[in-house]
Amino acid sequence: MQVQNIIPDQPVALFVKNIMVFENKDDVETAIPFFADGYPGLMFHQTEKGLTIQPYGKKMPIMFLYGQTIKPIAIEVDGPFKIVIFQFYPFVLRAFWGINPQDINDSCYDLDDKKKISELVKEILSSPTIQEKIAIISRLLIGYFEQKGSKLDFSIRGVIQCIIDKKGAVSIHEIAKKENLHIRTLERRFLKETGISAKQFAKIVQFQTSLTQLTTHDFGNINEIVYANGFSDQSHFIRVFKAFTGLTPNTFSKQ
Repeated sequence: MQVQNIIPDQPVALFVKNIMVFENKDDVETAIPFFADGYPGLMFHQTEKGLTIQPYGKKMPIMFLYGQTIKPIAIEVDGPFKIVIFQFYPFVLRAFWGINPQDINDSCYDLDDKKKISELVKEILSSPTIQEKIAIISRLLIGYFEQKGSKLDFSIRGVIQCIIDKKGAVSIHEIAKKENLHIRTLERRFLKETGISAKQFAKIVQFQTSLTQLTTHDFGNINEIVYANGFSDQSHFIRVFKAFTGLTPNTFSKQ
């Protein structure tokens, strides 16, 4: 399986953090694990037998929105596939689609205007290259931005970026002071726009940073991960890691 991470161009980069591409030409069964990363998104897949989300056993439409992934899942595909995922900054769903983000945590949402989306899906499927598929989806999203971009809460985007820059190891009170927001105002607006609390988002970012370090074996011992990522101690790290993966770091690294 080939995996790409593509940094989006402007103006898409204002609301899309990353574009992920998964491709496999082999006629085999593939399971792609996904853990909490803090970002809802839009997924397009081109497969022969469809795509299923486990452990829910749910067959998915060719293109759909998904909310915050908090519980671990796996994408299962039987046979060759192309999957394109636009990872949104978590303040996008409400502004563009009028969704209450909490309503689709660990869930998904069909795009509106089914006739338009059906025609768009046909265009994407007929496009021979990944670059063309990304360009078509980007034009769709830019259309939403042009119509509804004024509804985006860029103050919350600033909070999100600060948490990302600090790799999750930051006080929400400090961010509120920096952004000139009352802490309760920040917490209320963050939850409303993203579907999770600022504290939970910071914990997810912290987890993802430690996950990257663990999977790339960029550490000498477990305590290096603990202290490099701002966990108070090893038990704290293990507790957070197991909450998002269902496994201890030691068990996970042996898989």
